[in-house]
Parts: sequence; C-alpha cells; structure tokens
Amino acid sequence: MKKKKLFGSTVLVLVGVLFGTILVSGFGWVKPSHADILLGAKSAPVQFDGDANAFSKAFVEVAEKVTPAIVNINVVAKTQEDEDGNGFFMFPFGGSIPKEQEGSGSGIIISEDGYILTNNHVVDKATKVTVVLSDKRSFDATVVGTDPLTDLAVVKIEAKNLTVAYLGESENCKVGQWVLAIGNPFGLTSTVTAGIISAIGRGQLGLNRDDQGYGIEDYIQTDAAINPGNSGGALVDLSGAVIGVNAAIASRTGSYVGYGFAIPISIAKTVAKDIIANGKVNRGYIGVQIGEVDEAMAKSIGLPKPKGVIVQNIVADGAASKADIKEGDVILKIDGKEVNKANELQGYIATKSAGTKVKLDIYRDGKNIEREVTLKSRDGETSTETASNSKGSSSKILDGVGLSVRTLTAEEKKQYKTEHGVIITDVKPHSKAADQRLTKGLVILEADRVKINSVSDLKDKLESKKGSAVLLKIIADAKGTTIFIGLEIPN
Repeated sequence: MKKKKLFGSTVLVLVGVLFGTILVSGFGWVKPSHADILLGAKSAPVQFDGDANAFSKAFVEVAEKVTPAIVNINVVAKTQEDEDGNGFFMFPFGGSIPKEQEGSGSGIIISEDGYILTNNHVVDKATKVTVVLSDKRSFDATVVGTDPLTDLAVVKIEAKNLTVAYLGESENCKVGQWVLAIGNPFGLTSTVTAGIISAIGRGQLGLNRDDQGYGIEDYIQTDAAINPGNSGGALVDLSGAVIGVNAAIASRTGSYVGYGFAIPISIAKTVAKDIIANGKVNRGYIGVQIGEVDEAMAKSIGLPKPKGVIVQNIVADGAASKADIKEGDVILKIDGKEVNKANELQGYIATKSAGTKVKLDIYRDGKNIEREVTLKSRDGETSTETASNSKGSSSKILDGVGLSVRTLTAEEKKQYKTEHGVIITDVKPHSKAADQRLTKGLVILEADRVKINSVSDLKDKLESKKGSAVLLKIIADAKGTTIFIGLEIPN
C-alpha cells in the first residue's frame, strides 16, 4: 500500500514538472505574452556624454522657441500671358485676360503688432495675401512695401501680442557654423532642417537685377535643406537668433540638391525699417562701378597681393564724384571692414540709407589714403525724405492707402486750371490706392465734396474715415476731365 502511494506521488511530481516545462518553454503549443518577448540588444551601443546630449538639446530648444515666430504665407497673384495682345482672348483695348495663380512661402514675425518679413518674390504682383500662424490662426495681410534689389518685402496683419523672432547679427557668421532652416516647404508647415554655413558673401548668382543690371547679392550659403515654400523663412543659429532670410536654392531640378541661400539679416533689418517707416527703401549708393582685383592687376599697380575692389568708373554727379574718388582707386576697407569682392561692398552699402557717411580706406598710386563719402540715392538725393519741389511743398506719404502726395505748384495750378488740390507723386504697388487705379500725376480736388487745399487737408479727411471709405474727385487728364473714385480707408 505504501509502495502504491509512493508511486502515485512520484507520478504526480513528474506530471507537474512536465506541465511546468511545457508552460515555460511552450514547445510551440503555448504562446508567450507580449511582456515575455525580448527584442534587440539590452543597451545602446554608444552612450551619449553630457556634451552630446547638450548639443542635441540645443536643436530641440531652437526649434521649439523659433517655430512660433515663423508663418505660412499664401498668395494669389496676377499673371498675364501674351502681354503684346496676341492671345486667343483679349480685352477690347489690347492685352490678354489677366489670370491668377496661387503660391505660398514663409515669413518671419518681426513685431508684436503684425509686421512680417518675407521675400519680394513671394508677394510679387499679389492680389491677395493670407498669413497663417503656427497656431493655425489665419489673417488677411497687406503688402507694406517691397525691395526687388534685395528680394525682400514686408507684409502686415492686424494682430497683437505675437511671438517675435530675435534678429541676430549676420556679420559674425562663420563657415562651418551649425544652422537651422525653418519654414514651410511644399506646404508642409513648421518644417525644421539642419546644416552648416557653407560659404558667406556669395554673389554673382544673377538672381536680383534691375533694368540697368544692378543687384544686391551677398548671400549666406548653407547645406540645410531649403525647398520651394521655404522662401521668406528663417535661417537661425543655435542660440535661436535669425541670421538670414531664406531666399533661393541652387538646383537643376527645382528641389534641394545641397545648396541654399539666405539674405543676411543685417541687410534685411535695414530694408524692413525703411519699408515700415517710408513704404519704400531709401538706399544709399557710393556711385561707382567696381571690379575684383586679381593677381595680375595687383602686380600692375604695386599691391603686394590681390585685395580690395578697383573703381572702374565714377557715376556722374554720384556721391563718389563729390568725395575725390578716382578711377583706378582700390577700395580696401569700408568703415574698417575689409572688402575683396564687389558684392561684399554692395552688401555693406545695402545696410546704409541715403545721407549716411562712410569712410573708405583707399590704395592710390602706392599710397594708402582715406576718404569720407556721403551716400546718395539713385536719383541723387542725400536725404531719406522725398525730394522737395522748389516751388511747392514736399511729398507726404499717406500710410494705409499707399499714396504719396504734395500740394500743387503755381505752374501746376495753371496747367490743371485749378486753385486747389494735391498731386499724387507715388502709388505703392498692391495698395488700396493702386487697386482703385490711382496713379502718379493725378490731381485730387475734393474728398467727400470738400475742397482739398493742402496735404494736411487730405490727411485729416482720410484719418476721419478710417474703417470706411472716402469719395475723391480727381482730375483725370490734361484736358481737365474730372472723375469720382471711392477709396477704402483701412482701420
């Protein structure tokens, strides 16, 4: 009997061991739970030290802090094919039917009350501009002003307490420095890419040129990925400071292949301030045509090595012609800053307004000399104000509607056969005034049936109509034909 009990106990133990083994190993019959599955190695092959973690954290913090200050800009712009009027469909007076196309880009918030910096090519010929913030709020925007020579523009939205980007100093940029590009490529909002500064002072790209072949190109080159839609976005350093405005890519495909270009923030700040203050850029010019100094030229004029830029020609009545600058002079420095390429000098001058004085270090006939030059505008003025008429008052910019006007001279009163009125001297593109086809040379006689005798009369009337509209009586042609035009006045 004892033997049977012992045998039974032994069998039970063996069955228990066997069953336990089956539960643990499964033998393919019992599947383990998720918690029992171990995948991969037990630890990372490389352990970050403190420096590496801090480096990665810098990228994360910059992206988090700067992204709210970058906006998406959607644009509807006019295009006009077959401008000679040879299209299938034409207006009665020639020219083809205007068409519209949509586009998008990026922008940088530069003030809490809604001023936004972007590229000129983003808002060029825009009929409608919409700004979308990182928190998805959307605003209609107005184009405050543009500067095609630097490919910069400023737009404005009616908002308050916005997150503002910190604008740094691009003069301190170094090749090899880490940077981030933040924008909205291909409509993918709030995209951040990283790279280094590949070169500074990059020019001769042929991106910005006026009808005289003049353009300002002094780009920061980077290998951070920049694609269509990034235009107007920010290039920032690891402190989160904006050092450039992303503007262009070098590509045969239209997409990123390794090189992008940003406008230095030092230029952008000057342009933005001018546009916000005056509605346009009052840029200073030295009034010289310049070229680089190569080794052969350096030897021929006695320079120990190629450096500086040589003055090829002096612009008649320009700033240089009044400051004893001569053809053949080599400009070595401007305000103590060395310049060895034409675009470096142009880029520095682009940060200065008309009327500013700059000091040039010049090499002439084997000697180093200094000259001080007072910069002039392209039209010869040395003041940032609009040139005053010798017989009439100076022009006044009427913000909000995009008009510049001045009182009529005695001669103009005779010409237009009127004793009162103000003449339009400039109309800002894409403004309320431009939308109503007001143009330079038209005379405003009345506003809401009240005679206008001075600029201040018109300004007071427009101020009183903010958020509404004013009826203007206009002399439309040399025959004295008058017309009425309604003009909306923004808040």
